[in-house]
Amino acid sequence: MRERPLILIVDDEPFNVDYLEQELEFMGYDTVSAYDGVEALEKIAAHSPDLALLDIMMPKMDGFQALTHLKADPATRDIPVIIISAISDMNSIVHGIEIGAEDFLPKPFEPVLLAARIKASLQKKVWRDLEKQYLQQIEAEKQRVDELLHVILPDAVVAELKATNGIKPRQFDNVAVLFTDIVGFTPYCDTHSPQEVVANLQLLVEAYEKIAVRHQLQKIKTIGDAFMAAAGLLHPIENPVLACVQSGLEMVTAVNALNLGWQVRVGIHVGPVMAGVVGHRQYLFDLFGDTVNTAQRIESHGRATAVNLSRSAWHWIHNLFEADSLGVIDIKGKGPQEIYCIRGSA
Repeated sequence: MRERPLILIVDDEPFNVDYLEQELEFMGYDTVSAYDGVEALEKIAAHSPDLALLDIMMPKMDGFQALTHLKADPATRDIPVIIISAISDMNSIVHGIEIGAEDFLPKPFEPVLLAARIKASLQKKVWRDLEKQYLQQIEAEKQRVDELLHVILPDAVVAELKATNGIKPRQFDNVAVLFTDIVGFTPYCDTHSPQEVVANLQLLVEAYEKIAVRHQLQKIKTIGDAFMAAAGLLHPIENPVLACVQSGLEMVTAVNALNLGWQVRVGIHVGPVMAGVVGHRQYLFDLFGDTVNTAQRIESHGRATAVNLSRSAWHWIHNLFEADSLGVIDIKGKGPQEIYCIRGSA
């Protein structure tokens, strides 16, 4: 509210307007005047007064009609209105209050009573404005929390969290899991500044995220320079392994385009996974199970600057690509595993 509240006087009698202007000036208020309902609405739009004193019997548009318009408009409905009128029958008073008037004073009015009613109405407006401001702040905070949830968790998980106040762990079949890792990233960090390392890694992860979205992969997490995603998890697709291979090939190209001397390994495996949200202070939607561990092992034992697949993943796309077998490799915790390295399209 202004330092000196602005009050709109609406009355078709110039004498009444002059008298109210003098009284309100004496009380410490600024005033603006209108002589009918139409002009009142125009003055309200132009000046946004803090309160209106409204007569009923006026030409063009009477006070009841003006009040109805005022309260129907979201931009003006919170302006308090005190009706001051020679019409003092109970039905008119009740009608004025019902359509939104803050108070009703009969003419002739007592200046002391008018001052008290104006002060009370303005104080209520202050509290209403504060409440409105707080509600807007709460809504803004809710919006920020919602945006943050969508950054941290997949959309489908956020929807379930909102609907049930929890996330039910579940198992998914035929999910293709993709891991990427930068070869020699630790020595690179030792010879470059933190600002440079993080800035370049940010560029790469952003590129990975765009690629993942394009091929309907769900990003799961980043762990340092490692990037994990899955296809066919929350949204079934026809060939999740194909989506991962296409993403992996584009990721290799994205790393080369940065011209930082980095080499990336991509590993892909397919199978059942368990998924759920863990953590309390910092949520994390994560995947668990042998499929995840195998995909990570395929990446770590694969060929650099290439997309590497397990035997089971290769069977999903063997008629679409050419690949080199890296042979059967004894992988710790997994035993002998044959790894295939994509060479090109069939």
